[in-house]
Amino acid sequence: MNNIIPYLNSAVPLPGYKLFVEFDDGVRGNVDLSAWVGKGVFKAWHDENNFKKFIITSDKKSEWNDNIDMDPDAFYLKLINKTFEEYAGDKQFLRNSD
Repeated sequence: MNNIIPYLNSAVPLPGYKLFVEFDDGVRGNVDLSAWVGKGVFKAWHDENNFKKFIITSDKKSEWNDNIDMDPDAFYLKLINKTFEEYAGDKQFLRNSD
């Protein structure tokens, strides 16, 4: 098993602070981020229009501004209903940054 979580290919904002995400292995689905609204830096999301303004960075993270970014690994694990330990076991492979 390849223990590297696939890259995020695309993300589309949906009403109610949800994202429809798709990974390069074909896994896709809705991720609910509403629990973060109003907490710490996520206060910016009180205006749902701010939530809808994000980019996927060159290292495949979701970024809303200089203060808010999320590693989509958690999105992927939620969609496949596994913990990191269940997915990777005792192996953790890092992507080559070259």
